[in-house]
Amino acid sequence: MNIHEYQAKELLRGFDVPVPFGVMVSSPEDAGGRTFEDFMSKGTEVVVLKSQIHAGGRGKGHFVDTNTGEAIEMNGKPLRGVNVIKSDNIADTVYQYAKAMHGNTLVTIQTGDAGKVVNRFLIEEGLDIKKEFYLSILLDRATSRNIVMASTEGGVEIEKVAEETPEKILKETIDPAIGWQGYQARRLAFNLGFSGTAFKNFVKFIGKLVKAYEAMDCSMLEINPLVLTGDERIVALDAKVNFDDNALFRHPNYAELRDLGEEEPLEIEASKYDLNYIKLDGNVGCMVNGAGLAMGTMDIIKLAGGEPANFLDVGGGANVERISNAFRLMLSDPNVQVVLINIFGGIVRCDRVANGILEAMKIVDVNVPLIVRLDGTNAVEAREILEKSDLEFSVATTLKEAAEKVTEAVSSLAPA
Repeated sequence: MNIHEYQAKELLRGFDVPVPFGVMVSSPEDAGGRTFEDFMSKGTEVVVLKSQIHAGGRGKGHFVDTNTGEAIEMNGKPLRGVNVIKSDNIADTVYQYAKAMHGNTLVTIQTGDAGKVVNRFLIEEGLDIKKEFYLSILLDRATSRNIVMASTEGGVEIEKVAEETPEKILKETIDPAIGWQGYQARRLAFNLGFSGTAFKNFVKFIGKLVKAYEAMDCSMLEINPLVLTGDERIVALDAKVNFDDNALFRHPNYAELRDLGEEEPLEIEASKYDLNYIKLDGNVGCMVNGAGLAMGTMDIIKLAGGEPANFLDVGGGANVERISNAFRLMLSDPNVQVVLINIFGGIVRCDRVANGILEAMKIVDVNVPLIVRLDGTNAVEAREILEKSDLEFSVATTLKEAAEKVTEAVSSLAPA
């Protein structure tokens, strides 16, 4: 589960993690008014207006008009997702920027060309930034332990740093038996080049951040950039928080943080039926049981000349209801032109899956080519059930045969 930056910072404040003073607004009028009331009264000369969407790269992103698709400029320059504003009439300038941003589409490296429409803003105080750093805490799946990563290369994509200068990424693993240790914080601070007051402030900062990460049941907590200010403070200038979905039952208050407007509608619908669904951009819908098999099936589709339209794991209970709901989800995507069902019968028997598919097809109108491959327990019986049916679909025995049938189906759809 993802949340907005302003929500993440509000949660971090509860753990005494230093973040800039800021307010969230949802209209240009509020942006100008709150700037005057909350910032001018404090004597703030510089404010930062940040778009609030579930995507990174906002500072380098650009706005386009949602209706016309034309690029939007301010003062002869592309309008960005994050704007530092300093002027004699700062409240009016913030209003003008917010007006240009509100309701329009921000395109970043993470949103793709489709972009995301901006309806919320975070207005923050400008800071005297001396240096930027990168800091994150996440689960290292290779060691099954939480890991703290830090780098002097803040404000840029950590993936780029990992690829070009991996030696600049520092790592400290948290031993679950003893927890985060002071010497680890001091080692990170030293290797990042901190000294004096900044050194002490960083050690305190990282200790509070680890506490927040664990208490909130995060799967990732990223601060990029983490900044050292001119007066030696350590402040989280940005914050990205992802929660572990498996721990949400311990935090019922997190439900109110969810912004459905930032999520794919089909994925929201899938969550109602406890289906693991992620929409993709391809033309071949796939229904599979098990995440590993789903990944392999998407590879098969690619090799067959198609493009996966979704990741869909129906889990161990591939019954009529789940298969029917899965069909509805896939076929709700207008891009889906072919469907591949690839089920391995382990927990659930293949003959039951076969009967479930037949019953589901009576409920849901499957109007695209359908290829079914079942293997595992009672696979032979399942294929007999499918082949004796008068419904229209193709039955495959092996992965190779399934791939060939997908190729044939995709090719038949291509214009002559």
